Amino acid sequence: MKIDFEMIAPPSNDKRWRVVQMTMRQHGNQPNALIETLHSVQESFGYLDKESLRYVAAVLRVPQSRVYGVATFYHFFTLQPQGLHICLLCTGTACYIKGAPNLVADVEKLTGVALGKTTPDGQVSLMTARCLGSCGLAPAGVFDGTVVGNLSAPTVHARVEEWLSHDA
Repeated sequence: MKIDFEMIAPPSNDKRWRVVQMTMRQHGNQPNALIETLHSVQESFGYLDKESLRYVAAVLRVPQSRVYGVATFYHFFTLQPQGLHICLLCTGTACYIKGAPNLVADVEKLTGVALGKTTPDGQVSLMTARCLGSCGLAPAGVFDGTVVGNLSAPTVHARVEEWLSHDA
């Protein structure tokens, strides 16, 4: 019995699933489209939830454990909704040596949330990356998609404080 994997229904009737389905079709609904498809889901919905991971696994004929493994291995995938603002701090070797752990601790204290979490009001998410590839700018971070180098505690604090007070 042949299964038509294009007939597997998405988790909801949300029109954003059409973008994800198109991505999978462009790659022939093949397992090698996993990372590209996960990117498409995250770009469409902001994060990867359990239902989306199960759906991608079914359509691409990939074990759910592999889909989850890929989604948790790469730092650019997230399994929970992100805040309106993203504070991503580099913790690579150069940034670590130049004080990244102190910057992370400062943001945790300021926001009241742990690394990898979002403030209860959904305003700010605190994330880290193993390396941004901007070692000459260490310590570096990404604030709402913009790379900023030579960070100091006051600079990071001011940016996050602005997000917290401006969007209140």
